[in-house]
Amino acid sequence: MSVIVTNAEVTLADVLSVRMTVDEPLSGEARLVLRHRGTGTERLVPLDDAGSHEDAGTAGLAVPLSPLSLAPGRWDAYLQRDGSRLRLRSVDPGFSLDRLDAYALGRRTLAYRAYRTRNGFLAVKIDRAAPVADVRAVWFREGRFEVTGLLAYTGLDDDDRHRDARLALRRGEQGDKGDRGDRGGPCAGDASVTVAATVQGVRFHAALSLCDVLAAAPDQEGVWQPSLEVDGVAGRLPLGARIDDVEGKRRRVHYPRVLVDGVPVTPTFTSDDELRLEVGA
Repeated sequence: MSVIVTNAEVTLADVLSVRMTVDEPLSGEARLVLRHRGTGTERLVPLDDAGSHEDAGTAGLAVPLSPLSLAPGRWDAYLQRDGSRLRLRSVDPGFSLDRLDAYALGRRTLAYRAYRTRNGFLAVKIDRAAPVADVRAVWFREGRFEVTGLLAYTGLDDDDRHRDARLALRRGEQGDKGDRGDRGGPCAGDASVTVAATVQGVRFHAALSLCDVLAAAPDQEGVWQPSLEVDGVAGRLPLGARIDDVEGKRRRVHYPRVLVDGVPVTPTFTSDDELRLEVGA
């Protein structure tokens, strides 16, 4: 039995849609198997339940993922038939970033993504999802820190409506301790800077003076956590970068530092891809 996945995606309705080339028709006894990479937990989906359909040399599946109660993590895909199991090879290069943006506009608690593994197999990645200000660009200009991005998983419409918003930088919060641990030295106290931000539809832009950041913390050392408050969205939105194809940004993405009155300031990411500003040595 030879099966090659030619196209795989998770639709906006959280349905895994798969197109395959096959060398022989798939029988009604065939099953799609999703296996959790960490625990070995499996979900078996009969092809009839998966809405399978066939043409000459091809087959298609449409598998609603939400009813399967899949835990966060990575799930490898197999085809099981006549007592044998075949891991599904894929030639689909993967998701499009435009499709990921469209998917992130909905309000979700879990985000599903189909992708091709490094070894060329089909898998599904599942992450917990909560409203977030997804970062698309960061830069320093004329003594300011500026950031743009997309409001994800908020359920807001991608329209021209302007919403009041505020960008806040806070230092010394409990959640920052793990990211300072490898740099030594406790934070010398809480401090914060807040400025107005621009939000149009689901796109945001914000800029604040780095001189104001230094003035808010005269000891001039610490890790600052940015967040965005948007009218109509409950709670503060952390600034992160997860809706793309770059994982492990703390190791992979490096921004140049800038000196402000002789003090170095560097944007960086945490181990879970949240944005921080490191001020001082």
